[in-house]
Amino acid sequence: MTYPPDIAHASGTRFPSENFLNRELGILAFNRRVLSQARNPLVPLLERLRFLCIVSSNLDEFFEIRVAGLKEQVKLNSVAVTTDGLTARAAYRLVSDETHSLVEEKYALLNDEILPKLAEEGIVFLRRSAWTVEQREWIKDYFFREVMPVLTPIGLDPSHPFPRVLNKSLNFAVELKGKDAFGRSSGAAIVQAPRVLPRVIRLPRELCDCAYGFVFFSSVLHAFVGELFAGMNVLGCYQFRVTRNSNLFVDEEEVKNLRAKIQGELPQRHFGDGVRLEVADICSDAMAEFLLSQFNLGATDLYRVPGPVNLVRLMQVPDWVERTDLKFTPFRPGFPKSLHKGNSIFDDIRAGDTLLHHPYQSFSPVISLLELAASDPQVAAIKMTVYRTGTDSVLMKSLILAAQNGKEVTVILELMARFDEEANIGWATKLEQVGAHVIYGVVGYKTHAKMLLIVRREEGKTGSMLRRYVHLGTGNYHPKTARLYSDFGLLTCNEEIGDDVNEVFKQLTGLGLAQSLKHLWQAPFSLQQNLLSAIQQEAEAARSGGRSRIIAKMNSLLEPGIISALYEASQAGVKIDLVVRGVCALRPGIKGLSENIRVRSIIGRLLEHHRVFYFYASGAEKVYLSSADWMERNFFRRIELAFPILDKKLKRRVITEGLQIYFADNQQAWEMDANGSYRLRRCARGKPRCAQSELIELLKPREPS
Repeated sequence: MTYPPDIAHASGTRFPSENFLNRELGILAFNRRVLSQARNPLVPLLERLRFLCIVSSNLDEFFEIRVAGLKEQVKLNSVAVTTDGLTARAAYRLVSDETHSLVEEKYALLNDEILPKLAEEGIVFLRRSAWTVEQREWIKDYFFREVMPVLTPIGLDPSHPFPRVLNKSLNFAVELKGKDAFGRSSGAAIVQAPRVLPRVIRLPRELCDCAYGFVFFSSVLHAFVGELFAGMNVLGCYQFRVTRNSNLFVDEEEVKNLRAKIQGELPQRHFGDGVRLEVADICSDAMAEFLLSQFNLGATDLYRVPGPVNLVRLMQVPDWVERTDLKFTPFRPGFPKSLHKGNSIFDDIRAGDTLLHHPYQSFSPVISLLELAASDPQVAAIKMTVYRTGTDSVLMKSLILAAQNGKEVTVILELMARFDEEANIGWATKLEQVGAHVIYGVVGYKTHAKMLLIVRREEGKTGSMLRRYVHLGTGNYHPKTARLYSDFGLLTCNEEIGDDVNEVFKQLTGLGLAQSLKHLWQAPFSLQQNLLSAIQQEAEAARSGGRSRIIAKMNSLLEPGIISALYEASQAGVKIDLVVRGVCALRPGIKGLSENIRVRSIIGRLLEHHRVFYFYASGAEKVYLSSADWMERNFFRRIELAFPILDKKLKRRVITEGLQIYFADNQQAWEMDANGSYRLRRCARGKPRCAQSELIELLKPREPS
């Protein structure tokens, strides 16, 4: 693709915009790779359904945030270009074409392959035309007993305007003929499905000739919608769903009380500007046009779908179906050898650093550490950052207990963690009620670093002393996602790392200039600069004929400065291997530019989430773990950390488990080409290798001999 000369070096990069790929299209390419899991016959059938739901959930957020942002720029007639040289209008056109194609493929896969194969296994989604007399009677009774009492049909006329429709809620547009008791004949009504009602209903086993018989809520309403409009003829009933802009518009510099402002903004998220309208494929053209006009949307924002408009609600089905043969084989996480059961975890950490590799190794040591600290009389203070932790968190309960036990508890709680704002506000309230110090970070910067600091009074050689115990991680303090996301965590009482972590907490809670840190790289101060320096040192080594190497793993690679440095390192002869799960704006394999760079993406049963950075460093082999992706927001608008692995054995583990094993994978690895396309790397000959399966086996619990 060629670009006009006036945008050849967009965003101040040192390379032409044609050497960068578009972020939004990269996100959609990632979702195509996830969709391939739903298409893969080697994946258990119920897991294929789950992957299909994951794509739907990802697309929901994509529209709520990324497409919403593009549409805002288009509305403002923005002519600004991104690093790849595209204006918002041009990017939106490409994104619209790609999303329509992706949605079409998603429903074709559901209807033509997954649902028929589920039916073969006795898991049947019964269509209205296939209901038996007995099934219809049961469903009718269910409608009158459970559904009709909570529905509020709204006839559209001058005294009943179009209702406010919640973001992503299920609704039905009904076309009617005839007059009601008051002589009204508007011809249309809206029925909103309350969120308390299930979207999938299981029929009693005795009514089905299969093990599991389900009906969609939409089918139930379609069958009996006439009961809501007595004496009128229903000409059509069409499910629809609108996706709205869900960005929170909070000017933090103008806000005196950030929590109160976010609490005030959260309800409005459900009623932001419309960005997408999904309707049943049978919806009449007239009704589709009418609905588009109600949400100020155009024809390109309309998605006609042959099935439920919200496939995310099918995510529960695999949990309801007791068929282990149609699901991934469960595994039990291992436990680090360095943590001896029966010992105090404080004793074990003093004996040496411990590396945790989740979910292959249990998250329980982190939980146990905080639980013990909450009740240990020798613990004086606990400090912790919280980004995402869930609505029912054992970790937060331990912090509350610690405060109740008189510990000095400080929590840096990020209120602007997208879609977790409400849960975090709830925890802030509970923590403050028991006397904990709750800090909302730094205005204008999200606190995304994962760190826990415990200060404990102990007896040393020279008498009583305070010792710092630290946990640093690449993932959230969230026990549920710790079973699904790959992440590293480090337990240490290294004094210098403890000093660094304490300094970062001091920055976040107090005031003053940032002090230099001994080991940690911190955004927004030193992380990007230290990464640039490490990349440039490898380039210099290559130019001088020395050995050089860069290997890195992350979720996203977008920051232009880092990409430019990687291009220059490649030109100098540095071999660079990158594992980028999601979007990558760098183009690998271009002669004279990036022929020394290889990019791959691993998509499997577990979500690849850890960030690992390796530099040969003249044989010193520097290895850093981080909470940060290589994106502008992580480098310049967030509080992030990268921390080194200093222990030689643990460093070798990270290199092996976090990097090398992924380049041996020939089952779930997608190789990226210079155009941003991906090709699944399949085993042509030799032994099949799957990184996630090998890690499950490598780190599983060992039975005593």
